Amino acid sequence: MYHRLEEKIHEAEFLMDDAARRSQVGTPGALAERDAQVFRAGLHLNRLNNEFEDFLFGRIDLLRGQDGRRGPDGAFTSVDPAEDAVGEGGEAAIGETLHIGRLGVLDADYAPLVIDWRAPAAAPFYRATPVDPGRVVRRRVIRSKGRKVLGVEDDLLRPELSVTLDGDSLPVVGDGALMAALGRARSHTMRDIVASIQAEQDLVIRAPAGGVTEVTGGPGTGKTAVALHRAAYLLYQDRRRYAGGILVVSPTPLLVSYTEGVLPSLGEEGQVAIRALGSLAEDAAGASADVYDEPPVARVKGSLRMVKVLRRAARGALEAPVPAVRQGRGAESGDDLRLFDDEPAGAAPAGPAVPASLRVVAFGRTLVLEEAELRRIRNAALGGTAPVNLLRPRARRLLLDALWAQAAAGRSFPDPELAAEERRAFDEDVTTEDSFTCFLDAWWPALTPRAVLAAMSDERRLGRWARRVLNPREVRLVARSLRRLDERGRGPLSVHDVALLDELDTVLGPQPRARVRQVDPQDQLTGLDEVTTYADRTAGRGRRDRKAEERTDYAHVIVDEAQDLTPMQWRMVGRRGSNATWTVVGDPAQSSWSDPEEAQQARDEALGRRTRRSFELTVNYRNPSEVAEVASKVLALAMPGTRPPVAVRSTGLVPRFAVAGPDLGASVRAEAERLLDEVDGTVGVVVPMGQRQRARGWLKGLGDRVVALGSLEAKGLEYDATLVVSPAAVADESPAGLRVLYVALTRATQRLTVLSAEADLPDADGVPDLLRD
Repeated sequence: MYHRLEEKIHEAEFLMDDAARRSQVGTPGALAERDAQVFRAGLHLNRLNNEFEDFLFGRIDLLRGQDGRRGPDGAFTSVDPAEDAVGEGGEAAIGETLHIGRLGVLDADYAPLVIDWRAPAAAPFYRATPVDPGRVVRRRVIRSKGRKVLGVEDDLLRPELSVTLDGDSLPVVGDGALMAALGRARSHTMRDIVASIQAEQDLVIRAPAGGVTEVTGGPGTGKTAVALHRAAYLLYQDRRRYAGGILVVSPTPLLVSYTEGVLPSLGEEGQVAIRALGSLAEDAAGASADVYDEPPVARVKGSLRMVKVLRRAARGALEAPVPAVRQGRGAESGDDLRLFDDEPAGAAPAGPAVPASLRVVAFGRTLVLEEAELRRIRNAALGGTAPVNLLRPRARRLLLDALWAQAAAGRSFPDPELAAEERRAFDEDVTTEDSFTCFLDAWWPALTPRAVLAAMSDERRLGRWARRVLNPREVRLVARSLRRLDERGRGPLSVHDVALLDELDTVLGPQPRARVRQVDPQDQLTGLDEVTTYADRTAGRGRRDRKAEERTDYAHVIVDEAQDLTPMQWRMVGRRGSNATWTVVGDPAQSSWSDPEEAQQARDEALGRRTRRSFELTVNYRNPSEVAEVASKVLALAMPGTRPPVAVRSTGLVPRFAVAGPDLGASVRAEAERLLDEVDGTVGVVVPMGQRQRARGWLKGLGDRVVALGSLEAKGLEYDATLVVSPAAVADESPAGLRVLYVALTRATQRLTVLSAEADLPDADGVPDLLRD
């Protein structure tokens, strides 16, 4: 296989050299041809040169099939063995051997050396089971590094047969591929599961793309990995369609960092965008966030009620600003409002002055529009349904109409053509007046989403916009949470603010931009434009320019941990998949959102009337049964009657329970050090959201294998060992706190330690009240 890859690399290098020589021809056609060939050859060369671990990772030995038809990949298409493939005494011979890899490799005669894992011929590698083996006799997983084989694990799917391969008995090596894969130490990045995909996971990955594929499954069932492998599969199946863009939405930046290496390892990168919810609107409003509001604020900002508030705010922001009033901290719970990260609050914006009257000179007369008339014109302009920024031309026209009515009062124009000409001259005269253009800019400014969001920090203004939608306490919570922004909206954003900005971006519409064409004097002299390539034209652009061109509509949208999306976040994601097919992955038992019914309504609106198909993953591959048993006690409290996924292995390592001493930080550090000594891989320390900054200080100097994270950041991640601190505090953070705690307890692949504080009411063995039988 590697010999053939070297030949393919030499072919790609030859194409690159040949393309470079085409530029010497000098014709526009040759330059365009060069651009296309360099791009394609370079992309192919990059894929071939990548040093994939386990490039060739699998092998299946198959009985002879019922027919001799071959598919496009060169493998036989028959699923069932031939009637005479097995003798009366159980003797059989291997009729075909296929090697499975990350990319398909053909030899010089176009016979398959390696089958792409996404090809139909590779499906038996994942689908075959001892209950339904089909033609598969032996499934082998080959673990290698470069060209060196590190280990082999076999699964014998037809143990009742006496099988030979080339006249010799078929050997079986190892203890089983799945158990070997589950026992490997974790790192801080997700590995692909391409070598250990199980049958129920493969059904989801290869499901038809049309409509909506909904996948549910408890912790450890591989939902996130399945979603990423599905993206690679869709590109393989219909690259022309899905090269238009696949969007993967993750709940946190930590999960993005954890998963973003999977697709390149599968030979797919460039066509898939992986975005956290806090950075999904970067392309629209320049917003990115990874901090969280306190639960009472998050519940208001995530509610669908904010749609009406934001629409009123977008129009109300054009009005004269009301002076902001700083109120003292109230005694009511939640009045002293901060981000979980203790971000400092900013000053309330004062807002620019809006002129109360318009005065212009036209045709030798002074024309004046007073405040009442301006208010009537504004209301008339806002009566349209177009975005606010796109209503500015309408407002401008209404202002000119009102001024013309004054200027033309008492005058008659019996000739319609003369009247029209007079009106055009009047409009030109007025619109060239500095007084008019300055007035229009101040009276109807081009609004930005951030500026409107900043205006909502004024409790009086927000109170008017939110009348009969939010109660006074909710108004106060939202307004005070936004005081960290300046008058232009600059400042730290929460994850929930980003969905509000995206909604405002839709309500406001684009800002008007003047088009300025830069002309090179040399071009004017010669009359020629230089022929350039795409690479030439984009070489000097910065990150901001590229961000502005990012797509906002995708061919396929994959939503990971869908149960955590708020209704406003569903609207944000839905805009990016209005014409897309969807894969939605989640688990209601892990939801951190307090109103699932409202979220379901927004989810249904985003998905529309597309055909839906549902799958359930039922096997927990991550947690040993000892850890799963502890977590199931919280699940019974959080979601009574819900069945947890079945853990497939046991380690014999009983979870440890400990009680923190007077110095919580010292206790956390000591338990983390203990876990670092017990496992070879990573240790995750999960604390309540309000303690995550301090926890990072407690663990400072322990090395890269240990990481501190807040309870809401643990979603989708896994560690060899997990330390859960103050479970009662996690459960009390929000109405969904028990479900968040369930997530925290299901992150460990080997060892789990629970560290209780006094509020956890631990018993003599250190077991907190929440986890006792």
